[in-house]
Amino acid sequence: MNLINDCINIILSPYYNNNIFSIILEFTAVSLTVFSVIFIQKNNIWGYPIGIVSTIIYSYLTFVTSLYGDFIINMYYTMMSFYGLYVWIQKKNKKNKVKYITFCNQKDYFYTSILFLMTCIFSIMVYYFYGKLQSHFDWMDVLTTGIYFSGMYQMSMKKVENWIFWMIGNVISVPIYFLKGFILTSILFIILFLLAIGGFFIWKKKAINLL
Repeated sequence: MNLINDCINIILSPYYNNNIFSIILEFTAVSLTVFSVIFIQKNNIWGYPIGIVSTIIYSYLTFVTSLYGDFIINMYYTMMSFYGLYVWIQKKNKKNKVKYITFCNQKDYFYTSILFLMTCIFSIMVYYFYGKLQSHFDWMDVLTTGIYFSGMYQMSMKKVENWIFWMIGNVISVPIYFLKGFILTSILFIILFLLAIGGFFIWKKKAINLL
């Protein structure tokens, strides 16, 4: 019983000094993110508008807590979600065929690699400007920024491999967000990791069936 109470205290301790508004916002963002990923996993376009609301909330939360790297990530998520929404609904040719789920080719890998490197360099510059590169977790933050930017890009292009980026990024993010005091978000990343595994196999099957 004491062990359970200790675990509950660890989970709730970062929220003792938070106002109820911030707690409600984080809980809302967590819930919307889960629904967004489930919709995307099912190749349903509603994942994007729901995700946009979630990333806007996270943009606000990370900005007011001076987590500028995370703020940049969520602003990027918001912009890429609008782009992804556009890509998913646009008609690809005169036969009115929508954009299908596909595997990455060499060109996709090249563009993703460039995006990853440029994102990491930009993140290092931002972190250095704010004097944030002082611990291993800051460098892990830079790494996850590059991973998530790449994953979001591939997701907007409906590439199966996007889920691999989410799996890796989610695993790394669990301890990072736990130590930042976003316990609910840390738990969210565990859920998202499991959803990413499922999403990979679902999209892989759909892509193979289209070959």
